[in-house]
Amino acid sequence: MLSKLVRGVALTSMFSLLAGCNLVVIDPSGDIASQQADLIIVSTILMLLIIVPVMALTVFFAWKYRQGNKDAEYDPEWHHSTKLEVVIWSAPLVIIIALGAITWVTTHTLDPYRPLDRIDAERPLPKDHEPMVVEVVSLDWKWLFIYPEQGIATVNELAAPVDTPIQFKITSSGIMNSFFIPALAGQIYSMAGMETKLHAVINEEGVYDGFSGNYSGEGFSHMRFKFHGLSQDGFDAWVNDVKSDENFLGRSQYLELEKPSVKEPVRYYSSVDPELYQAILNMCVDQSK
Repeated sequence: MLSKLVRGVALTSMFSLLAGCNLVVIDPSGDIASQQADLIIVSTILMLLIIVPVMALTVFFAWKYRQGNKDAEYDPEWHHSTKLEVVIWSAPLVIIIALGAITWVTTHTLDPYRPLDRIDAERPLPKDHEPMVVEVVSLDWKWLFIYPEQGIATVNELAAPVDTPIQFKITSSGIMNSFFIPALAGQIYSMAGMETKLHAVINEEGVYDGFSGNYSGEGFSHMRFKFHGLSQDGFDAWVNDVKSDENFLGRSQYLELEKPSVKEPVRYYSSVDPELYQAILNMCVDQSK
């Protein structure tokens, strides 16, 4: 992967063009997103190895063989050069092979279903380590997060300890959406009656934006939430704060929450029906249907 120096050079070179943009995708705070950023940068550089010379040679040939340059060689009978053909075809072929090899490796390494084997580039994970589980449900038009190990749930707010692997189990109440926290990892679709997964880890404390990347109706633009990367003590305090609300989330409460609403506020549930997520996944929360 790219060193921090190379990434810094790449970011500096793009800064003048992207001064008004949020560079979180290129400079994220989670290891998976960081590896994805490296992939984007490496792929772009490899493709520029062809694009830049072609653009430069286009200008060079237009200047050298301009009408006013009487010293340029003129050969109206020229039609073939083996050396030129070798260069023209071999350079793109080498780059395509390199891109193919990188894509093959990273497709398996960054598979969202694949459990993590490291916290970051310098810290591997013990083989017997178990990730923290978060069950994610996309609703119209809000996000429900269930923490089965902590026995709590939240709406439009997510938190996790820094350097702790997370296993997201993702589904939808109906319309397909896309779960996306750019600083953490790539986007993963949520679909009714199906469960997708994402393994990720946040490496820096902070508050990060999360949202839906898939249009799902009039309230789609409000499907935003905050992801809090906290220290272990900070996460424990956050869990205790959620538990202090003394709200229960069962089947009947979920059916009310499931109703479409725009600009849903943050909600906390201090206890959750342990079978609720499976009922949502199997589309059988309403037992009368």
